Amino acid sequence: MGVLLPLVAGSLLTLLLVVVARTWLVLRRPDRPGRKGHVSLLVVAGSGGHTTEILRLLSSLTKSYSPTHYVLAETDKMSEDKICSFEARKDNGSATPLYTIHRIPRSREVRQSWSSSVITTFQSFLYAIPLTSRLKPDLILCNGPGTCIPVCFSALLLGILGIKKVLIVYVESICRVESLSLSGKLLYYFADYFIVQWPFLKDKYPNSIYLGRLV
Repeated sequence: MGVLLPLVAGSLLTLLLVVVARTWLVLRRPDRPGRKGHVSLLVVAGSGGHTTEILRLLSSLTKSYSPTHYVLAETDKMSEDKICSFEARKDNGSATPLYTIHRIPRSREVRQSWSSSVITTFQSFLYAIPLTSRLKPDLILCNGPGTCIPVCFSALLLGILGIKKVLIVYVESICRVESLSLSGKLLYYFADYFIVQWPFLKDKYPNSIYLGRLV
């Protein structure tokens, strides 16, 4: 027993170091997404202004960003109509839709307590893992809805496991002038590109990218 305990502790420490090293390599690896000129895009939509902003961002992207996979909370009743209307206005020259819509459990409902949201976010994460594993997007674009947290971390898990490196581009909402949203505070340390729309946030968060107003 005296010999076994140090061996177990040593094995666990080695495993932890491997996971930490692998995570660091994934976050630092400069992989380039896309094959044959196309970038598979996963977009996290959120109810209300989040979806409106993200669709405005998408309107400026070229046709090389396809197919587009939208992920939204299962209780979000408005975003799907906005997405379908947006895609219908696009002239993609294809007889078949170049987008899909997927739903996962909402991470946090309005006025839900922070303690219970930890449980619901974990449940959402369990749904997001097989979804991102199946879609294997080249790039994730999000702008702050709580649903983006389990989606982005499930994408990070793909890279840690060596399945695929997924670039994460986070664009903080235009309404965030002096402070980041909770999603932004979490993803600031993990997103490959973290974009803010106000100069004060660039000063406060030096690793962010300030491009002016985007939406």
